[in-house]
Amino acid sequence: MRQLLVILTFFSVFSCDKNETEFLTFGTYRGELMVNDTLQLPFLFKVKDANTLEVYNAEEVITVDEVAYKNDSVYIKLPVFEGVLIAKIKDETLNGRFVVEEKGRQQVFTAKKNKDRFNVGLSAPKHNVSGNWETVFSPNSDTDSYVAKGVFKQQGNKVTGTFLTTTGDYRFLEGVVNGDQLKLSTFDGAHAFLFTGAVTDSTINGQFYSGNHWVEPFTAKRNDNYTLASANDLTYLKDGYDTLAFTFPDPDGNLVSLTDDRFKNKVVVVQIMGTWCPNCLDESKYYTQYYNNNKDKDIAFVALAFEYAKTEAKAFSFIKRLKDRLNITYPILLAQTGTTSKSKANQKLPMLNQVLSYPTSIFIDKTGKVRKIHTGFNGPATGDKFTEFKTEFTEFMDLLLAE
Repeated sequence: MRQLLVILTFFSVFSCDKNETEFLTFGTYRGELMVNDTLQLPFLFKVKDANTLEVYNAEEVITVDEVAYKNDSVYIKLPVFEGVLIAKIKDETLNGRFVVEEKGRQQVFTAKKNKDRFNVGLSAPKHNVSGNWETVFSPNSDTDSYVAKGVFKQQGNKVTGTFLTTTGDYRFLEGVVNGDQLKLSTFDGAHAFLFTGAVTDSTINGQFYSGNHWVEPFTAKRNDNYTLASANDLTYLKDGYDTLAFTFPDPDGNLVSLTDDRFKNKVVVVQIMGTWCPNCLDESKYYTQYYNNNKDKDIAFVALAFEYAKTEAKAFSFIKRLKDRLNITYPILLAQTGTTSKSKANQKLPMLNQVLSYPTSIFIDKTGKVRKIHTGFNGPATGDKFTEFKTEFTEFMDLLLAE
């Protein structure tokens, strides 16, 4: 809440000096974030009461309970992540900014009451995108190109689904096919994604926008048999290593190492993550649930946080916020501040061939040996892939525990 009060002062430019306070009124709003001069990223949220909202992305419902008012402006802080919506209220219309202070990013934000995510007059869809799509982002780039798998369901105009990559998924996407045009969006306080594309029966050619700071093309072709590389083969120990080693501080200033007594003779899962990372959030929710259900076993979890916050104090405040929100009881150590560079992260863990993804999970047996490294995380938005992951995770943990 202290951070929210700082933001209230810092962004007081959005507020007038009049004394009366205006409040959000009950109902469903269509929010828009300006991607560029002509393109908007839409999302829906419902005002439950003056201090509680719900943000919707397909099946995802995000409860927002940090809402503050000053004169004619509202300050909506999204849970866990740093982003804040700051807007003036007038006649049930919001005009302001979406701000991520530590990253120095802002987007124009507007909202008014409306129950349609894409509220244009829709034409009948010419194609149905249900199924699997072999996808390449930045296909013409030698350095930025990467592969993905699109997984979609379409009913009438409405489309839901996600893109899976070798490092994780793009979480809950929702949108429409309007004639031969595809539009998908998601907003959760960290991700602000918009996908647009021209559709045929067998191809999609489009653009991917991340906020107003990144855009890249993508191409996709229908391929129901397409699979991505195994997440268990992408990251591994370099020759000459059989275990992991680290020493990083916890929020109390204590240095914690894998050789500490708390980890001895236990199956340990080391989670490489960041509090800013939505896939890490999904993984942390699952790990917290699993850990709480298995505390009586010889199991330990420890997370290593790689943070973009410029100071240790700010980074630890983000860690505390995440732990409090998810009721995480296992330790989260601060591994890095000031950057989320994966090459910098690799310098902190030089026994790995690479840090390819946030998150990455390293499984260590009771003797201290690394037995498996899983890159990325396929979360709830991936449906069957999430179910497969949970089954594989549980079976492998049972195997290590039985040894």
